[in-house]
Amino acid sequence: MKLSGRQVGAFLRGPPPPELLAVVLYGPDEGLVRERARLLAGKVVEDLQDPFRVATLTGPDLKTDPALLADEAAAISLTGGRRLVRLRSAGDDCAAALEAVLDGPAADALIVVEAGGLAPRSSLRRLAESHDRAAALPCYADDDDTVSRLVEHTVRSAGARIEPDALAFASDHLGNDRMTTRMEAEKLALYAGEGGTIALEDAVACIGDSAALSLDDIAFAVGSGSVAALATALDRAAAETTAPVTILRAVGRHFQRLDAAQALVAGGADAGTAMTRLRPPVFFRRREAFRSQLRRWPQGRILAALARLNRAEIDCKTTGLPDRAAAERALIELARAGAQAAPAMARKSAAERLAPPTSAPSTSQGASSAPALSGLTEPP
Repeated sequence: MKLSGRQVGAFLRGPPPPELLAVVLYGPDEGLVRERARLLAGKVVEDLQDPFRVATLTGPDLKTDPALLADEAAAISLTGGRRLVRLRSAGDDCAAALEAVLDGPAADALIVVEAGGLAPRSSLRRLAESHDRAAALPCYADDDDTVSRLVEHTVRSAGARIEPDALAFASDHLGNDRMTTRMEAEKLALYAGEGGTIALEDAVACIGDSAALSLDDIAFAVGSGSVAALATALDRAAAETTAPVTILRAVGRHFQRLDAAQALVAGGADAGTAMTRLRPPVFFRRREAFRSQLRRWPQGRILAALARLNRAEIDCKTTGLPDRAAAERALIELARAGAQAAPAMARKSAAERLAPPTSAPSTSQGASSAPALSGLTEPP
């Protein structure tokens, strides 16, 4: 049985059907896989530590003895009630053992299988989707709305409240893993205390995402042309032992977001609409800086910047030079290029204000209006 969309929520709200023998939970969000597996398990057995009704196996266990799964599923509880078999770290190599159980005699047990990301052609996933006695339950990363609701609900349940800008910050920096999101929300609630209020400064101080914040600072410093801010952010990243290639890729993602926004603007959207349509949207405290960078970096220069970042990553991996030095040199070059764009932008703006109106724009004038950036050549 294949579950999707609203079916997942309805399935998790009630007890598993008695005719269902196995549920395969899979997806890139390992925290969500574990959370939903624990929720399903709790609907079968109240005490998950009960040795008479709960058995825990792993994928490597089945490699050693494939019959273990069938033996545990067929066992009878000494204290009565339906048995629970938890199969963790499962992969396609567990499909044959699970199929043997599903095709075998009826058993009064539920097998909860915890797997990672399974491709559509995965044998384990296809077995769960097609078999009448099994269900495949996907666990994908939470979207912004889900993260926001989870954080707000967790904080409110603890008797605290969170301000909108703090909630926006939390939603922007959480969501890759459900368990991590929940723990960070609980930490915020504990920090505020019952009756307390979580402000933006509290969220920034509490959320364990300092490395991501440093990467954001580096990316925005490069895009804004601030060499001084870049130097400070690079020092902080070095103290956090962030890998230079990780830094280069984070800056690359920032320029890709600028490119996506420029494409939306070219399609007729204004800058504000373009920023809100990005996923995730630009954090509200960064919007003015992002808007300014859209003016500094037209699509031609963005492509050139991405090529320079790619070349720097290759240098880090192949030249034998210190990778941190190679990465920082590229980033400083890009920041200086961004800084050079500011005077040109100001000159162009003044010229446009003073120029008399014309019936049609001059293509030759538009072609020459882009400021030359030292060390950064636009692709043809």
